[in-house]
Amino acid sequence: MRAYIIRRLLILVPTLFLITAMVFFLVNLVPGDIVDAMRGQALDVQIDRAAIEKKFGLDRPMIIQYLSWLGIVANQEGKFSGILQGDFGLSWWQSIPVAKLISPRWPITLELGILAILFAQLIALPIGIISALRQDTAVDYVGRSLAILMLALPSFWLGSMIIVFPALWWGYMPPIMYVKITDNLKENLQQLVVPAIVMGMSMGGMTMRMMRTMMLEVQRQDYIRTAWSKGLRESVVVLRHALRNAFIPVITLIGLQTPVLIGGTVVIERIFSLPGMGRLLMAAIDSKDHPLVMGIVVLFGVVMVFINLIVDLTYAWLDPTVKYN
Repeated sequence: MRAYIIRRLLILVPTLFLITAMVFFLVNLVPGDIVDAMRGQALDVQIDRAAIEKKFGLDRPMIIQYLSWLGIVANQEGKFSGILQGDFGLSWWQSIPVAKLISPRWPITLELGILAILFAQLIALPIGIISALRQDTAVDYVGRSLAILMLALPSFWLGSMIIVFPALWWGYMPPIMYVKITDNLKENLQQLVVPAIVMGMSMGGMTMRMMRTMMLEVQRQDYIRTAWSKGLRESVVVLRHALRNAFIPVITLIGLQTPVLIGGTVVIERIFSLPGMGRLLMAAIDSKDHPLVMGIVVLFGVVMVFINLIVDLTYAWLDPTVKYN
C-alpha cells in the first residue's frame, strides 16, 4: 500500500502539469481578451492595446507566457513568480493576488459541496439498499420513482422555483447576506441547506439506482446464500457481507460525480447569491480576467485529482482482496 501511494503521488506531478497546460491554453484560446473587455467597459476612452499587452505580458509568445505563469521563466518584470512559487498571479482588473481573492471563498464552496454529498448519500444509500432488499414491492417502486424524479429535475430550474414561488405565494425571500459558519452556525446552515439539497438531488438519484443494482447483484452470489443458510440475521448479512462488496462501484460513481458537483456550484451559488468560488469564476469569465479564471480552475483540478486518489485507496479498505502491486 505504501509503495502504491508513493507511485500515485509521483504520477500526480505530470498529471498536474497537464492540467495547468490544458487550463492555460484553453483559456487563452477563447475569443476575446482583457483589452476587448476594457473597451466594452469604457466606450468613450481610448484604449492603448500595446501598452496593456506589455503590462500583462501578453506581447510575449504564448509558450513563454505559460512557462512564466508556472514560474519556470522570468516574468515581464524579470522575476520568477508563478505556480511553482505558490503565486497564481494578480487579477487583471483588481490588481490583487489571485490567492487572496480565492482564500475567503473556497470555504463556502467546500461547505456547500460537503453538505450536498452528505444529503445525497444519506438519502440515496438507505433507499437504494431497502429497495433492493424489498425488490418489486411498493417500497421498491416508490424508491425507484424517487430516484427518477431526482434525476429528472434540473438543479438550476429547481433552485429558481424554490426562490420564485415562496416569494410569490408567501412573500418570503431567502437571506442574501452570507453568514459565516464561525459567526452563526444556525443561520449559516439555514442559508446553505436548501442549495445543498438542490445540488445533491441528481447525485443522490444516480447513487440510489447504482446502490440498488449492485445490492441485487451481490445478493445473488453464493457467499450471500451461504450466509443466509447459516441462519444469520438480515442486518448481519446485509451490513457485514453484502454492503461492503456492493459499495465499491458506488464509491467509483461518487468520485466520478464530483466534477459535476463542482460545476453545479457555479450555477447554484449564482442563484442563491452565495459568495463562493463558482460565483467568482463566473465573474472572472465575464470580465476576461484570465489569471483568476486559471487559478480557480487549476484549484478545482487539483481537488479532483486528490479525490480520485482517495477513491482508489478506499477500494482496499472495502475489499481486502484488492492488491496494489
